[in-house]
Amino acid sequence: MISLFVLCLLSAAFAPIYVGIFFLGFTPEHHCHSPGVAELSQRCGWSLEEQLNHTVPQWDGHGGSFDSRCRRYEVDWNTTGISCTDPLGSLVGTGSSVPLAPCRDGWVYNTPGSSLVTEFNLVCEDSWKLDLFQSCVNAGFFIGSISIGYIADRFGRKLCLLVTVLISAVSGALMAFAPSYGWTATFRLLQGLVSKGGWLTGYVLIAEFVGSDYRRAAGITYQLAFTLGLLILTALAYALPHWRWLQLAVTLPSFFLLLYYWCLPESPRWLIAQKQNDKAMEVIKRIAKGNKKKLPLSFQNLSSEDEDGEKLKPSFVDLVRTPQIRKYTFILMYSW
Repeated sequence: MISLFVLCLLSAAFAPIYVGIFFLGFTPEHHCHSPGVAELSQRCGWSLEEQLNHTVPQWDGHGGSFDSRCRRYEVDWNTTGISCTDPLGSLVGTGSSVPLAPCRDGWVYNTPGSSLVTEFNLVCEDSWKLDLFQSCVNAGFFIGSISIGYIADRFGRKLCLLVTVLISAVSGALMAFAPSYGWTATFRLLQGLVSKGGWLTGYVLIAEFVGSDYRRAAGITYQLAFTLGLLILTALAYALPHWRWLQLAVTLPSFFLLLYYWCLPESPRWLIAQKQNDKAMEVIKRIAKGNKKKLPLSFQNLSSEDEDGEKLKPSFVDLVRTPQIRKYTFILMYSW
C-alpha cells in the first residue's frame, strides 16, 4: 500500500509535464505596440476600449486578408495636432485608406501575468514556435517510452525510475531559468525524453508489486492520481500567473521523489527474472511483513540454487515473439 501511494505521487507530478502547455503557453488577447499611442490616449482621456477602436485595425471577417493582432496602422502617432475624435482622419485625411504594416515594435498583451507567448512573442509569424515547443515534449515521449522501457528491463525498475526522476526534475528546473526560447525548448525536449518513460516504469512497478487480481484496481488508482495532479496544476496556475514561477512550483516537489531510493523496493518479479532470488525473497518478506501476511509455502521454492540459470535478456523482439504477445502488441499500438 505504501509503495502504491508513493508511486501515485509520481503519477500526479507527471500531469504538469503532459498538459502544462495550456498554462505555460497561454496566448492572451494582444495587438501591435505603436509608439506614441499611450501618450495620445492619456492626452485625449480615452478609455481602453476607445484607444483600441481608434488605433488598432479592425478586421470584420468579410473578405479581410489580415489579422488585426498582427498589423498596425502605418502612421506617426507622435505627430502634433492629432484630433481626439478622429485621429486617423486628421493624419491621412477623411475617406483615405490607412496603410497597414507588420508589428515592428512588439505587442501589447492583455494579461496580468506572463507566459511563454508573452515573454518570447510567440505570435503572428512566430506562432509556430509554440506548436514546436509542445512537439518537442511529445517527440521526447515517443523516443523515451521505447528506450527507457528497455533500460528498465535491462537494469531494473528502481534504478531506471530514480534516474528518470532526477533528469526530469533538473531539466524542469532549468527550463524555469532558461534565457531564451531555444534553451526552453531544449530543456522541454529533455524532460519529455525521460518523464513519460519514468511514468510508465512506475506503472509497471505497481503491476508487478500486486497480484493479477488487484492489478486493475492498482492501475486505476495510479491513473486517478494523474487526474489529481491536473486539479493541483489548475489551482497553482490560478495562483501563479507567471509561467516561470509556475514551472518552478510544479517541478521542485519532484526532487522529493528521489526518496524512492530508501522507501521503494525493487520489483521482485524483475529480480526473479534476473535470477536474483535471494534479493527477491527479501523484498517479498518485507512486503508481507508490512501487510501483516504470511508467505504461502510455494514461495519457499525460491532459493539461491535457482540463480545459476540463464538471466532474462530483454529484446524488442519479445513484443512479437509469440502469437498471443503479437496480438496484444498490435491491439495496444492500434489503441494508442
